[in-house]
Amino acid sequence: MSVIDDYIKKFDPNKRKELERIRKIAKEVVPDAQDSISYGMPTLKYKGTSFLGFNIHAHHIGIYPYGGEEIEKLQDKLREYKYSTGAIQVPFDKPIPENLLKEIITLRIARIENN
Repeated sequence: MSVIDDYIKKFDPNKRKELERIRKIAKEVVPDAQDSISYGMPTLKYKGTSFLGFNIHAHHIGIYPYGGEEIEKLQDKLREYKYSTGAIQVPFDKPIPENLLKEIITLRIARIENN
C-alpha cells in the first residue's frame, strides 16, 4: 500500500471512490507517477515534481495542478466549477470529466518537461 492508499482509506466509500477515480485517470496519463503526500494531501509526482494534488473538503474535492497556468488556459472549460489560481473545487455531485482532468494533467506535464 502506498501513502495515498493510507490517506484514501480513512474516508467513506462514496467519497473514496472519486479520489480513486482521479488517481486512476492521472496514472493513465502518467503511468510512472510517484505517490506522495504534500501539503497534507495525496499528490502525484513526475520526475520528482508535483503535478496533481487532490483531497476531500466538506462539500467538494479539491484538485491542485501545482500551478495556475493550467487553470488559466482552461478557464472556459472550468466555468462550471469554482476555481482560483491554484485550485479547482469539484462538487461531489458533479465529478470532473475524465477528458478535462487528462487535459489539465497533460498541460502540467508539458510544463514540467519544458522547465
